Amino acid sequence: MSEPQKNRRLILERRPQGIATHQDVVLREGVVGTPGDGQILIRNHFFSIDPAIRDWMSERPSYLPSIRIGDPVRSTVIGEVLESRHPNFTPGQLAVGIGGWEEYSVADGGYFFPVELQPGDEEQQYLSIYGAVGLTPYFGLLEVGKPKEGETVLISAAAGAVGSLAGQIARIKGCRAVGIAGSDEKCRWIVEELGFDAAINYRTEADMVTAIGRACPQGVDVYFDNVGGEILDATLLNLNKDARIVFCGAISSYNSTEPVPGPYNFWQILARSATVEGYLVSDYLDQFPGGIAQMRQWVSEGRLQYREQIVDGLENTLDAFNLLFDGRNEGKLMVRLPR
Repeated sequence: MSEPQKNRRLILERRPQGIATHQDVVLREGVVGTPGDGQILIRNHFFSIDPAIRDWMSERPSYLPSIRIGDPVRSTVIGEVLESRHPNFTPGQLAVGIGGWEEYSVADGGYFFPVELQPGDEEQQYLSIYGAVGLTPYFGLLEVGKPKEGETVLISAAAGAVGSLAGQIARIKGCRAVGIAGSDEKCRWIVEELGFDAAINYRTEADMVTAIGRACPQGVDVYFDNVGGEILDATLLNLNKDARIVFCGAISSYNSTEPVPGPYNFWQILARSATVEGYLVSDYLDQFPGGIAQMRQWVSEGRLQYREQIVDGLENTLDAFNLLFDGRNEGKLMVRLPR
């Protein structure tokens, strides 16, 4: 660009204690950067709002380094390449990858992928159904959970972007899908519209061990875990022999300020000869094209439904992010920036 442009950015000012506040994440204005060798300059169109971002704000060891104090909050983004010093990109292309909560990102091109929209596509779908959010349940369930026809698959955070798809994929594979969600409305949605076989409202159940046993009378063969904590503990007491636990997330502990105890019933892994496997969708990058093709087919056939919740404006990003932690989000949550 011939003239520097202003770049509004949401900076991590300090590490949050509990829910992130506007004192932790501060809106600041700077100058648009210039890409170096191997980098691209991208004008962000959408941010993906995901629970794992809260973990990156902390100093806890994770699969990505902690966000440095003074840097923009890290996020998956999609937008237009404005300048490129990376061989895979040319100006004018759409690209998706790891950027930040800012209007413009200078980023390593190796962390981005070109996006070629198909007829009928909308670009934010590459942050939802055709992005990591869609591919996370696809590979997590099929490659790690390995469900067999007739088995029972239990999913926590089942009305969320990942969990709602995991349950539908389980049904496509001939399994009984049971979802755990946080309101009667969400439970009705996953059963009546998405086709789950049963749902449990964890907020109204006094005894989750009994509630899971009632909803899964044949026991749990695959548990797709997005939350950890007490729900994981209750599930452990309902496992079948040779059960598989797909450890995809632990949203119940991301805002914890004290060490998280348990799981108290971990001995059930031995008692049931069960398997627990940590899972990152990034381990399957080379299989993304095939996964996207299958998801696209299921969507076109009407076998997969999904919701997107789009919040407008950079200045509303943190408030949108905190919707994840009190259950007020509906479907895949994203922030849209003005063009």
